[in-house]
Amino acid sequence: MLKAQDLGGVMAMMPAFATDNAADMKARNTVDVERLHRGIDRIVRDGVNVISTTGSFGECHALLQDEFATLAHESAAAVKGRIPLFVGVTAPNAREVVERMKIVSETKADGVLAGVPYYFPSSLPNAVRFYREIAELFPKLNIMVYHNPALHNVTLTLEVMRELAKIPSIVGMKDSHRETLTFMQLQEFLEGHISIFCNQLQYMPYAELGAKGLWSIDAWMGPWPLLALRDAMARKDYAKAKEISFDIGPKGTRAPDLSWRETASKIAVRFAGYVDPGPLRPPFLEIPEAVTEAQRKKAENWKKLCAKYAPAYGG
Repeated sequence: MLKAQDLGGVMAMMPAFATDNAADMKARNTVDVERLHRGIDRIVRDGVNVISTTGSFGECHALLQDEFATLAHESAAAVKGRIPLFVGVTAPNAREVVERMKIVSETKADGVLAGVPYYFPSSLPNAVRFYREIAELFPKLNIMVYHNPALHNVTLTLEVMRELAKIPSIVGMKDSHRETLTFMQLQEFLEGHISIFCNQLQYMPYAELGAKGLWSIDAWMGPWPLLALRDAMARKDYAKAKEISFDIGPKGTRAPDLSWRETASKIAVRFAGYVDPGPLRPPFLEIPEAVTEAQRKKAENWKKLCAKYAPAYGG
């Protein structure tokens, strides 16, 4: 079992690598194993610290159960124990989460990335009960809390997190955009129990407040700008960390439309060419040209950042 202290650095939120026919509504077995192995091996060798699969960007909502099983088993086979791997099991209902955790328990993945079941908003007592029950059902799986209020329809409050910190197998949390004061209050009782990964654009200030790592979709366009940010903060080179933060979040950056956010990111990853995530899956196929063009520009900018920061890492 992992401890909170084992987690930190850059956590790459993985795409669900798709076959060429994945856009076909009739398609089955759309996880491209070759693309997956090639992509995971490259990003592990290039230096990320943690991989998490099947979040919203990882299309947890778009995979059939057999496809999920393929992704879970093949991801573990590709990582080969080199870094921690968390397989996302978030689903609309709790019993489906349990079925997915059964699959993960048969692999060599380190644990699961688990959000509160989201079809209807959960009450806070039910959210706590959910995490307690899955921890009891799978005592040998580490759990990373997947906190995404915008998509899961529940905000895990300080009181909820106090209860979750008592569950030994909960060792991490992927946190989305929590405000500064609340984040500071969390550290009062999570330190040493649950390591928090914050959004990449929050990492410079939040690392000083106790964040142990950053999560990133953009890492799959090439991880080097994020590795540079991680290492600048580790050596307390705040001027450099500020420069990198402005590079990865240029002036005018705004929260993307949820209708396109995860889909658009997959388009950008494919344009960048660091890995090939494959095509989009239904029902996210009709993409406005303006969205596609924006992702093309984003990918070109990121490739410039990779050229800037990769040489320090042999890339």
